[in-house]
Amino acid sequence: MYTIVTGAAGFIGSNLVKALNERGSNRIIAVDNLTRADKFVNLVDCEIADYLDKDEFLEHLLADDFDDDIEAVFHQGACSDTLGADGRYMMANNYRYSLALLDWCLDQEVPLLYASSAATYGGGGVFREERPYEAPLNVYGYSKFLFDQVVRRRLATAGAVNSQLVGFRYFNVYGPREAHKGRMASVAFHHFQQFRSQGKVKLFEGCKGYANGEQKRDFVYVGDVTRVNLHFLDHPEKSGLFNVGTGRAQSFNELAVAGVNACRALAGEGARSLAELVDQGLIEYIPFPEDLRGKYQSYTEADLSKLRKVGYDAPFASVEEGVTQYVQWLSRDL
Repeated sequence: MYTIVTGAAGFIGSNLVKALNERGSNRIIAVDNLTRADKFVNLVDCEIADYLDKDEFLEHLLADDFDDDIEAVFHQGACSDTLGADGRYMMANNYRYSLALLDWCLDQEVPLLYASSAATYGGGGVFREERPYEAPLNVYGYSKFLFDQVVRRRLATAGAVNSQLVGFRYFNVYGPREAHKGRMASVAFHHFQQFRSQGKVKLFEGCKGYANGEQKRDFVYVGDVTRVNLHFLDHPEKSGLFNVGTGRAQSFNELAVAGVNACRALAGEGARSLAELVDQGLIEYIPFPEDLRGKYQSYTEADLSKLRKVGYDAPFASVEEGVTQYVQWLSRDL
C-alpha cells in the first residue's frame, strides 16, 4: 500500500514526506508540478517510491490505475499565491482538481487529508470553523472556501462518506523547506534573509488602528503542522474541518524580535528588547503598501476548540520557540 502526497516538493508537503519517513514509511508516491524545478531540493533527503507530475497523477487516478493500492492521500498541492490575479487558474488548480481527487477518494473509501487555509476567514475577527465567520478577501481564499463547502455537504449527507475526510485550515505556517516560495515564503524566512543581507528587519507601519508592527497573526511552526496531519492519519475515525494554528496571536514585532535575537545568539551576542532593537536600527518600520489595503489580515488567531475536542492535545511552539529552531536550521550551512 502507498501513501500519496500531493504538493510533495512544496513547503508543507515535503515536511510531511520527511515526517512520514521518520516514522518508517517510505512507500510514498510524491506528486507535484516541477515547472519550478528548484523545488526538487526539498526531497533530496527524503525517501519516496515514485514521483508523478500532478496532471499525470490525475490521469492515472481517473483511469483506476491505483485501485486497492492507496492507504491514504495527503492533498497538500495548491497555488498558494494570495496576490494571484489569474482566477481561472486558481479555481482549476485549487478547486476543480481537488474535487476530482475528493470524488475518487470517496468512491474508493480512501482517507483524504487536505490543506485548506485560514484565508477562508478573510478580515473578520472570529476564526471558528463555521459559515458565518467566512468571507475570503482574495481568489485564493475563495478557492479553498468553495472546496470546504463541498466537503461540508459530503460530510453532512447521511451515508455519503465511508472513509476519513479531513480539511486543515492552516494559519501562518513557517519553517524549513519554504525557500522556493519566493515572495510567498513566511515572514520569518524573509526576516532572516533581510537581517543577513541588510543587518536589519523591516516591518510595516501601523494600519487599521494597529501601532507599528503590532498587527498580529497566528504563526505556527511547520513541525507542529505535520504532527497534526499524522495524528489524524492515526485516527481514521475522525473527520471534519479543523483549524491548525497555535491558538495564540502574536505580533510581527514579537516575530521580528525572536528572529533578530536568534541571529544574534548565533554570533554570540545577547538578546535585546524591541525598544533596544528599534533604537539600534535593527528593526525598521516602512510604509504600509497601498496594494495590500483591503486585502490584508491584520489579526488572526485560530480557535482550537474543535481540534482539542477530538483529542489533539499536543502543545504548539510559540514564536520564540519556533523561530529559534528555524533560524538554527537556516544557518546550518553558513
